[in-house]
Amino acid sequence: MKRNRIKWGTAILAATILVTGCGGNAQQESGESGAGEDLTKVKVVLDWTPNTNHTGLYVARDKGFYEEYGLEVEIISPPETGADQLIASGGAEFGVSYQEAITQARVQDVPIVSIAAVIQHNTSGFAAPVAKNIQSPADFEGMRYGGWGNPVEEAVIAALMQEAGADVNKVEFINSSADFFTATAQDIDFAWIYYAWTGVEAELRGEEIDMLYVKDYSEALDYYTPVLATNEQMIAERPEVVRAFIAATSEGYRYAIDQPEEAAELLIAAEPDLNEELVRASQIWLSPRYQEDADRWGEQKPEVWLNYMEWMADHGVLEGRIDTEAAFTNEFLPE
Repeated sequence: MKRNRIKWGTAILAATILVTGCGGNAQQESGESGAGEDLTKVKVVLDWTPNTNHTGLYVARDKGFYEEYGLEVEIISPPETGADQLIASGGAEFGVSYQEAITQARVQDVPIVSIAAVIQHNTSGFAAPVAKNIQSPADFEGMRYGGWGNPVEEAVIAALMQEAGADVNKVEFINSSADFFTATAQDIDFAWIYYAWTGVEAELRGEEIDMLYVKDYSEALDYYTPVLATNEQMIAERPEVVRAFIAATSEGYRYAIDQPEEAAELLIAAEPDLNEELVRASQIWLSPRYQEDADRWGEQKPEVWLNYMEWMADHGVLEGRIDTEAAFTNEFLPE
């Protein structure tokens, strides 16, 4: 899944895929709708077009979990300035972000905070059609990489290549907004993808790819991506709303973990333009990975935040260091 990026100073470049307007259909009516009750209206902004990273949000909305916690939640797509900026400014109370983006934002004193890990381990990595014969980072030499222009990309590729004894200067970096399959058929050789979406799509299309998961090359690169985020003002002034949102969202992801087939159908019903076969297959692949080896869905470990921040700083993609304990919290997760 290609991701939107906002520009915090020079650290984060503008997104290459821009989507505007509201995402999702109107809330489906529930038998326990809480009709007549006063619901607190909040918005949650996605990071990209709807996909199975977001299933728990749709489940919580359309199964009435948010209403049970006194919330009316509107799911919206990110503006051109990106999801993180909207979350930080309060334009949306909650949203989908990434550990790397929040780390880069907070070094610029942007008050955005991660409140839950959507997926426990990093499922992203570098993918290429098998015909490119990219079996290790050493094989990146002489290849064209298609990305979104974030300094983190080159830093990760350079680090992996250095460990393999290869030279990153022999990689051609190309900003690419095309989907993986179109781009690799035209002007690039490899790209950074999420296997849960693009990798599963490759399986369905019968297109074999080689996948190099970044977490397999460094413990520090097993960071949280994506996460759910809010801003410091929400936490300080409306903690009960944050707690209610996370409690209901947790139920949504628990449902997607326990009942992936039903969860997939809810996402398809809410977003009928999605590829139904892809949603179903992706949900089966991703559901056991939401929580994986954590004690509860959404849990975040201090060492994961610290290790990745130090890695970013050591590789020159941060302008300073941050207090990682202020960048995330497990406070609102249900016990």
